Amino acid sequence: MIVCHCRAVSDRAIRRAIREGATSSGEVRRACAAGGSCGGCKPRIDSILDHELRVRPRASESEPTSIIESS
Repeated sequence: MIVCHCRAVSDRAIRRAIREGATSSGEVRRACAAGGSCGGCKPRIDSILDHELRVRPRASESEPTSIIESS
């Protein structure tokens, strides 16, 4: 669905920007232009950002752990 009507940016593009490292609405704006005009979509962008950051696996959960073997 289109979230930012001024820039025609979808929720998918916003989620992609977040998954690629955006952690604030300003970073989302720089990554995909969402929220770069009137700002009316900023509450929805913030909601998507909050949700994505809550469900994103923590680095410790997503990185494989190494097992040190003793000789």
